Amino acid sequence: MYEASMKERPVLVVVEELNLRPDEYALALLRSSELNESRANELISEFSIDWPLDRIALVDRLVMTLAVGEMMMQDAPPKAVILDEAVELAKVYSTDASPKFVNGVLSSIAEHILS
Repeated sequence: MYEASMKERPVLVVVEELNLRPDEYALALLRSSELNESRANELISEFSIDWPLDRIALVDRLVMTLAVGEMMMQDAPPKAVILDEAVELAKVYSTDASPKFVNGVLSSIAEHILS
């Protein structure tokens, strides 16, 4: 998703160009994230109080978009699993403040979507 965003290309086009094909769940997750990207952006904007979408770090926004895409899947894992994985991605790939921010925004989104 990061490469696609940086190159301003569709995610699935970038994935097709990879030397190694991701597993089917990863592809389904990327499809769902791309399909639900505008809804994810609306939700992130709504629940990231005082943080306009364009001010949110790209990695944080992509992690949250991925998580929202996973929440929207038919066979979505439990909310706690989605949140935990998103926070872990933020810990590894973003800033020190990102895990807390991502967790807070996604917790609110999950309550809104999954309740």
